[in-house]
Amino acid sequence: MPARLSKFSSDAPCMAYVHPWTDSCISATAGLGLHSLQESLRIYTTVYIIAFLMRRKVPSKEDIKKTILGILQSTAFLSWSGFSYSLFICLLRRMLGRFYMPTVSFLPSFLSSLTAIVIERASRRTLLCLYVSNIATETLFKMGVWRGYFSPIPRGEVYIFAVSVAVLLYFFRSKTTKHDQIYKILRMIVGRYEETDRLTKKNLHPETSSRTTTTGGAQSGTSIRTSSARHKFSILYKSFEAYKYIINSLKAQSKDVSCPHPHSCAHYILADSARLFSYGVCGQIALKLILQFKRLLQKPKLLKTTIFQRENVNLGVFLGGFAGLYRLVSCMLRRTFHKDSHIYAIPAGLVASVTFMAYPNTTIALYFMWKTLQLLWNDAVENEMVPEIKWFAILLYCCSTALLFHVAILEPQNLRSSYWRFLYNMSGGRIAVMSRLPLNVFGLETSKNLQQVLRKTKTTDQLSFSF
Repeated sequence: MPARLSKFSSDAPCMAYVHPWTDSCISATAGLGLHSLQESLRIYTTVYIIAFLMRRKVPSKEDIKKTILGILQSTAFLSWSGFSYSLFICLLRRMLGRFYMPTVSFLPSFLSSLTAIVIERASRRTLLCLYVSNIATETLFKMGVWRGYFSPIPRGEVYIFAVSVAVLLYFFRSKTTKHDQIYKILRMIVGRYEETDRLTKKNLHPETSSRTTTTGGAQSGTSIRTSSARHKFSILYKSFEAYKYIINSLKAQSKDVSCPHPHSCAHYILADSARLFSYGVCGQIALKLILQFKRLLQKPKLLKTTIFQRENVNLGVFLGGFAGLYRLVSCMLRRTFHKDSHIYAIPAGLVASVTFMAYPNTTIALYFMWKTLQLLWNDAVENEMVPEIKWFAILLYCCSTALLFHVAILEPQNLRSSYWRFLYNMSGGRIAVMSRLPLNVFGLETSKNLQQVLRKTKTTDQLSFSF
């Protein structure tokens, strides 16, 4: 529980708080701006090139031109945020004659974010808003816990994810127009047969009935036995044939006439669940190998330990388990009521969310929550239930960013460690060197908490700058 506010303002000069390494506001602002420019260019060059390569097509001159312009525009946006942040802090100090709690960081950050976000492309503003709002929500919760307003809820991220994904899956099954990126993620996990248009196209292909498939399965079984007799000495071939036999046997099982998938329910549930499980395991192992690449080069013996860690299956269990449980519940409901309905997405989504306990992640849960709120708001606007608020995403972005910068300066212990490192790298360490001693008058034990954060994140405030 923090101490009560002892003062609401401080008469410390800029040099004592903002830039203790130089007595010039202009020099300090220029230094932060130049480092932000360098770091922003590095970040967005990497991001845009990766996104460019993922398109898997030969680039045209127009594509290369758009990519370069996108890098430059995004770099200008992020670097201006850093440059103008320091500028507005010093400017407000000169205008007001002293520092007040809102002018220490919140208001300067709000103004810098507002002037910076208009530089960025309009298509990226909503994505940036969701990103910072995600972190700001977690930060607000930590601030409340630190102040003793409420206590953490065990498995709270699972509850948030369950409610959010149930609503999103309901939209996925009921909406005809799905342009948002989140629907692509859901389509990958639950499958294209759960989409809206499948409800109107079911039962159009009677050849997929269980009887026809059973006959095919029996024929395939006969073929497998014949082939196995010819190649009884080939273990690899036998394994492959056995695999085919199992798959065909699964396809030959029964399904309800209301089910939109082409083969049996057993095949529909198990096949993609196994595929997503393998993707999750391979993805988590690949990520660990990339993050620990330098360490593995120094100690190659750690490769086996890194690959065969127990937690490497957590993401696979979540993805495969979610897909399997969602399809299982959906098929059970279709078999029970002998009809398909988008309402089934809600109970199926809630039950499938149990698997999130295998891979609990606050960032994922809050991302789904904010996407749900965004789509609910857009739906309400389309149905004229609420008025459309222009610049809402921009204002939310500015408020969220201002909160994060406020916490980074006054109560850094409540900021996510990854975001602290991001600010540290963007500022070249200046965010840590900014003196917190004049801010202790606000009663938040700022300088003490900063030292704890520096030890936790392995960063330092013992840096020197030429300007």
